[in-house]
Amino acid sequence: MADRPPDKPEYKVYRSRRGFRDMLAGPRDQVAQLREAARRRARRDPDDERQPRERRVSDRPLWKRILKWAAIAVCAWLVLSFVLFMISAQVTDGVSDETEQALSSGGSLVTGSTILVLGSDQRPEGSLEPGAAGLPARADSIMLMHVGVGSVRKLSVLRDTPVEIPGHGSQKINAAYAFGGAPLMIKTVESYLGNGLEVNHIIEVSFDDFPDFIDALGGIDVSLDNCIHSNSFGGKRVRLSKGEHHLSGDEALAFARVRENVCNAAEDDRARAARQQQVMSAIRDQILSPSTFFRLPLVSWEAPQTLRTDLKGPGLLMLFTDLMTGGPGDTNVLECLPCSEEERADAVDELVG
Repeated sequence: MADRPPDKPEYKVYRSRRGFRDMLAGPRDQVAQLREAARRRARRDPDDERQPRERRVSDRPLWKRILKWAAIAVCAWLVLSFVLFMISAQVTDGVSDETEQALSSGGSLVTGSTILVLGSDQRPEGSLEPGAAGLPARADSIMLMHVGVGSVRKLSVLRDTPVEIPGHGSQKINAAYAFGGAPLMIKTVESYLGNGLEVNHIIEVSFDDFPDFIDALGGIDVSLDNCIHSNSFGGKRVRLSKGEHHLSGDEALAFARVRENVCNAAEDDRARAARQQQVMSAIRDQILSPSTFFRLPLVSWEAPQTLRTDLKGPGLLMLFTDLMTGGPGDTNVLECLPCSEEERADAVDELVG
């Protein structure tokens, strides 16, 4: 008789030892765990040989992958710009110890601080203009800014304003810079305006580096209500028609310095001060322009190079934050020549709020 195959193969059953968690679970909990495991196995794609928790990048929608890498690129671009700004601010020459001692303590770039902005006519050696190397430089522009988060107010003082310069008698206010540099300029401005005004920080703008900063921004846009045909200064003339103009760095500097305008012979230093404030507003608008994002590292490096200031990296960054969040800022030009004590008091009140 042929041997019949056995109905069932012989095998042995081994039972694993219960884990600590299983021992703590009651019979009902164990049944629930088994059912949940069965449901997970049923949901798993039988053709998918991957582990249950693995997930390929290709499974994600394309737009999510693009968004992820775009966010990473933007963050890296911003970090690079921040690092370049801080390094540039640290390696740029600051102001003298005498200038820092002349500044008033107090004030905060968060709640409110008064900053004196000076543009001197210092020129490199070989220039035929006043302020060339070896000749005393004067303050070509004098502006006070009171800044805080969400607030910017500006006051321009005409450079021909007659004042009493400590130790030098009655002179035009811009001569204070020639006699004693920034320290004497600070004392003169505080003494002239009075009414408790204190200068907390100072910024000296370099005419040599200013055009590079404007060019790093890609230029600025200005709108003119009247044409400008200037006299010759430094071998240059400014010719701009009425309307919109896009200015390069050299053109923006020349525009800000125009004193005599053939198109309007009645213009004087008050119009010049207004143009300087217009340039500042145009710089702010260009910084906030989306196109500047692509130039941000270059702009971040050039911005501190344009200035000499007592503010270091963090303080300078806070100042730029104030200027960006404060809007174009209320502007005022102290036009009276000379100004009464009451007019000066009103100007200070309007500046510091």
